[in-house]
Amino acid sequence: MQIIKWALFLFAAAVTTYAQDSSVSEPPAELVIETIYVPEACTLKAGSGDSIKVHYTGTLHATGDKFDSSHDRGSPLPLKLGVGQVIKGWDEGLQGMCVGEKRKLIIPSHKAYGSRGFGNIIPANSALVFETELVELNGKSHDEL
Repeated sequence: MQIIKWALFLFAAAVTTYAQDSSVSEPPAELVIETIYVPEACTLKAGSGDSIKVHYTGTLHATGDKFDSSHDRGSPLPLKLGVGQVIKGWDEGLQGMCVGEKRKLIIPSHKAYGSRGFGNIIPANSALVFETELVELNGKSHDEL
């Protein structure tokens, strides 16, 4: 009987610790942008219409499981910013970045893949976390100035 009491006590303590763990949090209601690093020289910033290349690692907010990474392929993702080529959280979260800048984007489901998810890789209604680094900026909007 004493063993069962100890087992229940340990289980309750583990559940309480898990619930209080700050890394286990509710998904955000809006896009969260955390700037990790900004280079000293930051004269050009990415804007809508710019062609950029981004290294990233994407994880599920709920579990922390990695679902994709450009680092694994050894090649950054090329895209045109702000024109809907990527999820809305990226189009918004990468605005204003400098080459070499690193950001963590915590993206709510409605600015990611929403209720449709993405195949069997990203479940429906999943918030996503991306560690990003802008590695190249060919600024259409800046070339016209």
